[in-house]
Amino acid sequence: MSEPLILQPVGQTDACVIWLHGLGADRYDFMPVAEALQESLLTTRFILPQAPTRAVTVNGGYAMPSWYDIKTMSAEARSIDHEQMEASAQQVLDLIEQQRDSGIDPSRIFLAGFSQGGAVVLHTAYKRWQGPLGGVLALSTYAPTFNDQMTLSASQQRIPACCLHGYHDEVVHNAMGRTAYEYLKTLGVTAEWKEYPMGHQVLPQEISDIQIWLSDKLR
Repeated sequence: MSEPLILQPVGQTDACVIWLHGLGADRYDFMPVAEALQESLLTTRFILPQAPTRAVTVNGGYAMPSWYDIKTMSAEARSIDHEQMEASAQQVLDLIEQQRDSGIDPSRIFLAGFSQGGAVVLHTAYKRWQGPLGGVLALSTYAPTFNDQMTLSASQQRIPACCLHGYHDEVVHNAMGRTAYEYLKTLGVTAEWKEYPMGHQVLPQEISDIQIWLSDKLR
């Protein structure tokens, strides 16, 4: 397994963002975004993990970087490999624990993810991690492991979320992201929803909003 890409801040590290790329991308995909955010987040380390390369059923079995296999998909839902989701979540949990052990307060550790990576961080924060976290950034994503029987612990409810999505997303439809956001709100999470005139991508305005959100949480 490839080692994560680690971007150290100019100042002494007191915060960390663990940022997962999307399906078919790699750990360098969000490096320019992390570097741009570090221009104002001077004490924040960015960790960009790499998904393993594996066959993806909905892409004809073609092997590509993937946090989990997607078996079937529709406009409203995805059928996924749950064992692979759990393995990817464990990879994130291990990174959280490493950062905590290095001296960073968990309340200053954030999880971020785009598309499939966003699904992993939502699952990790709200179904696996037990303890404080700084928050979750869910970009153009969905929550395939959320359901109506889901409950959160008090510590999970205190993890804020910022969900960002394009109006015109043709890959993960806007409604899927909105459903994940509504689940979080229903479960007592302080969640924000932001929409942009874009498809399945990232816009400069979105990065600016992320910078503002992270800066506010790190004050």
